[in-house]
Amino acid sequence: MDWVAHADTAAVAALLCGLGGLLVPRLIAVLPEPDPDDELEQGEPDKELYADLARRPGLPWRLGLVAAVAGALIGFAYGWEWVLTYLLPPVPLLVALGFIDLRTRYLPTRLIQPTYALVAVGIVVTWAATGDLHSVVRAAVAAALGFVVYFVLFFISPRGMAFGDVRLSGAVGLALGHLGWGAFLVGMYSGFLLFGIPGLLVALVRWDRALLKARYPYGPAMIVGVLVGVLWGNQWWAAFLQR
Repeated sequence: MDWVAHADTAAVAALLCGLGGLLVPRLIAVLPEPDPDDELEQGEPDKELYADLARRPGLPWRLGLVAAVAGALIGFAYGWEWVLTYLLPPVPLLVALGFIDLRTRYLPTRLIQPTYALVAVGIVVTWAATGDLHSVVRAAVAAALGFVVYFVLFFISPRGMAFGDVRLSGAVGLALGHLGWGAFLVGMYSGFLLFGIPGLLVALVRWDRALLKARYPYGPAMIVGVLVGVLWGNQWWAAFLQR
């Protein structure tokens, strides 16, 4: 990242994403509640209501800060490039999805659908501005590949991955794929690592195998992994290929 040359981009990106993050609790408050989860285990608490989540003290500022930091990092990484048209607009929605999944283990379709739309529109704008059709095709292939991989994982182990993760995988695959295969591969794989390693370490420290069978939200790890892929994926992949 060129911290000096792209400082202005980072400042604007942080401001825009931060303002969007401040509005996330209002968005959460109006989400319709999903159907009751029939797979809740005995003694497992019911899902928190979206309205209750939205009323948490200080939530707008906390989510606004998270969104601002993510926006600043993306701005530092890319400067005034057309890719910002599809990388920045979804940031507040992804922050909302990560927070909701962390608290409820749900990824609302009402937020996933506009994430697809924002990424797709941004990619079309980038294509119109640059004429880079190859990246558009790669993005579509990556989106399909990501969806298929996640669907297979969901089919094999529905307790380990919810279908909301499958739905979201296409949107993040679309964005990462447009950046490059390195961003796609690193971003997707980072999500798996960020999800699996902490849980395994906790289980080992507590020496409790039951923790390995517990249900954990995958969405936050997936979204942080996407940010890793956006920021460093292509560089890490290029370095790996040159070994």
